Formats: sequence, structure tokens, C-alpha cells
Amino acid sequence: MKLLRLLAVLFFALQIFSAQPKNILFVGNSYLYYNNSVHNYVEPMLREFYGSEIETKLSAIGGSKLYHHNIDHLLNPENLNLNQQIDVLIMQGGSTEVISATNQKKFVQTVKEYSAKAQKLGVKTALYMTHAFTEADSRFEPNLIRKIAQTYYAAGKESNSIVIPVGLAYEIAYKERENIKLHHVDGTHPSQLGTYLGAATVFATITGKSPEGLVFDYYGAIKEEERIFLQETAWKAYRTWQRRVKLDK
Repeated sequence: MKLLRLLAVLFFALQIFSAQPKNILFVGNSYLYYNNSVHNYVEPMLREFYGSEIETKLSAIGGSKLYHHNIDHLLNPENLNLNQQIDVLIMQGGSTEVISATNQKKFVQTVKEYSAKAQKLGVKTALYMTHAFTEADSRFEPNLIRKIAQTYYAAGKESNSIVIPVGLAYEIAYKERENIKLHHVDGTHPSQLGTYLGAATVFATITGKSPEGLVFDYYGAIKEEERIFLQETAWKAYRTWQRRVKLDK
């Protein structure tokens, strides 16, 4: 019930990408680039699903907040070694941007500004919701996911951006399997399983389809049972959100 109440505060545009994206840019920090980067998981998943070429790019600065990125530079396709504009911009905030009211406000303002610039160029925007710390990290606080959800809710609403519920997928996974290792031992960064779960949640949000059945297992690194569970969890997070938003409309 707590998880369902949490979902009530989330904003996600009820929008599925109507056309297959060709070029996707991820912008964030080490939460994205750990484990050889989430974009290197999302790309083969989407290629498997669509049966055609898709290119993903990453701009990541370790320990950064979203405002540290030069969005004008990144929205020039030549600077990404692309010959056409990106279709989708996926932005991830720093883990501490949800802690204080001041940081939350700055994050929302940055998302609003960056999204407006991207949307003016015909680029669809999305937010990669971060996960909470575990007790291994000194910044841990109970129910941090509530602050995360509220901050991404506000940012999504103010910027007309889709929210990708990665943080909620973590919560669902831990609720069902408390011993699963989605975090690195430091309690903040994702493990490889966490990165795979994040990628599967991105896949579900972009396609509006379940990742269940995808054979991509990061070149044999993800065991079959783990792959199936993580795909199911990503779809649960997406579907739970979708049902909740429809009820709240």
C-alpha cells in the first residue's frame, strides 16, 4: 500500500513514442556509466525489439548534477558524432538533487530549461528517476524514494517530460527479493543487475511494451532467472505507474 500511495504523487505523461527512435542521448553521471553504461544495455534491447539500427549516446560527468552539463553543446548533433538530431533526450539528476528543497528547486528549473531547448528542436524529453541509497551509504535516509518521486514528479510536470520510473523498479525488486543485489557495495551506484533493471525500465517506457522475452543478457553476464525477474519487475513498475496515472486523471 505504501508503494501505491507513493505512485500517486508521480507524474508521467501518458505518451508512448509513436515512432521508433533512431538516436537517443543519455545525460547524467556515474549512475549511468557504471557497468559499461546503461546506454550499452538499452541499445541492444531496442535493436532486438525493433529489428533495426538504433544508436545511443552518453554524456556523463562523475558526481555531477544536471546543471553541470552544457545542454546547448549536446543538442548540436555534430558534437555527438551524429549527422542528424537526436530523437530522445534522457536526463538523470544527481543523487543529492532530491535531498533539500533548494536542490530540488534547482533540479526542476534545470530540467524545465533543458527540456524547453530540446523540445524546440523536436526532441522528446524524459527523466531517468534515480534510486535511493542503501544503508551502506552515509547519506541513507528512510523513505528517500518519496523525495525522489516528488522531485521527479515536479520536474516531469513542469517540463512536459516523461518520467522513467527506475527508482520505483528498484523498490519493487527489493520488496519481492530483499536479498537481490541491485546496488554496488558502496550503497549508491548500481550493480550490473541494477543497470540491467534500469535499462529494462527505459525499454518499457520508450516502447510501451514489456521487456519480457528479450534474450539480451549482456553477453551472458546476466543469468536467465535474473534476466526474467528484472524484465518482469521493469514492466511491473511501468504498468503500475500507467494504471495509477489513468486513475488520477
